[in-house]
Amino acid sequence: MFPALRSLAAIVACTVSLAACVPMAMFASSSGASYANKRSDWGTYVSSRDVNALCLSPKLRFLVWEFEGHFGRKVIMNSGYRDGNHNAQAGGADNSYHTRCMAADFYIPGVDKRDLILFAMRTEAVGGLGCYPGRDFIHVDVRDRPRGYNRPVTFSGC
Repeated sequence: MFPALRSLAAIVACTVSLAACVPMAMFASSSGASYANKRSDWGTYVSSRDVNALCLSPKLRFLVWEFEGHFGRKVIMNSGYRDGNHNAQAGGADNSYHTRCMAADFYIPGVDKRDLILFAMRTEAVGGLGCYPGRDFIHVDVRDRPRGYNRPVTFSGC
């Protein structure tokens, strides 16, 4: 009798432990008119065919999932990876984290940009944060924060 209980307890413990590894982003919603005309590129909704969501570093992919899990809705990416020409056309910096698969510009339908900014400010994986006045998206990147920084490096209106 006791060995059976021990086995059952072990199975329950393993199941609970593995469930903690499932990203909450798996349960994020993508229903509604805001997602109707958007396509999914490698599991991420993108705003146009020009957006490349394939080349996202693992740290950036986990960060996107963190936003999706927190807000319960999928992000829509305006910009992901950019090659040198695309980056120049977009007005990106020469050393842009977009060219290194370490940055994304995105918004979440139905979520106020200020809420995205507040969440980014307290999320450890955000190394850089850009906020653009008059635009509905934010920029996040996963650079290493400078020594002593307890919040992201901010630029462009944050």
